[in-house]
Amino acid sequence: MFTNPVINSVLKNEGGYVDHPNDTGGPTHWGITEKTARSYGYTGKMVDFTKEDAYLILEKNYWYQPGFDKVYAIAPVLALELCDTGTNMGPVVGIKWLQRWLNVFNHEEAHYADITVDGKIGPGTLKALTQFLEKRGTEGAGVLVISLNCSQGQRYLELAEGRTANESFVYGWMKGRINL
Repeated sequence: MFTNPVINSVLKNEGGYVDHPNDTGGPTHWGITEKTARSYGYTGKMVDFTKEDAYLILEKNYWYQPGFDKVYAIAPVLALELCDTGTNMGPVVGIKWLQRWLNVFNHEEAHYADITVDGKIGPGTLKALTQFLEKRGTEGAGVLVISLNCSQGQRYLELAEGRTANESFVYGWMKGRINL
């Protein structure tokens, strides 16, 4: 069942049960909030929520639905970053960052055309990513991951500055999520 290496990595990073008083998401297990678990019909206590249940939700909502499986076929390291970011912040957030970075890395459209920043992995995003990697190679994939981490780190800073209770989490977010 646990055949997707990216989802397995996310599960490992998320860890087990957490119910921190400063977390607005409430009880969370394997990265799945109680609200999300309930939307899938789970009625038990979150402390008892299984890794198998989490895997199925993560694979559906944070892998296939946003199209990270398509990114994986082009750049596995980038798919891992996007899936992990998506689990933490929602898939649309990471996809928009990817689209924005692809647009500014296209050398004023000399390498490929700008794409719409819509938070969806569609043909335009996949084409731009492919063209970017054709130009920049493996190094380019690494630079994209670093770029996404920069955006994610900035977001964590804003979250902590905007709500002091988030200071409880910001060190762990940076340690566990930036530079996977």
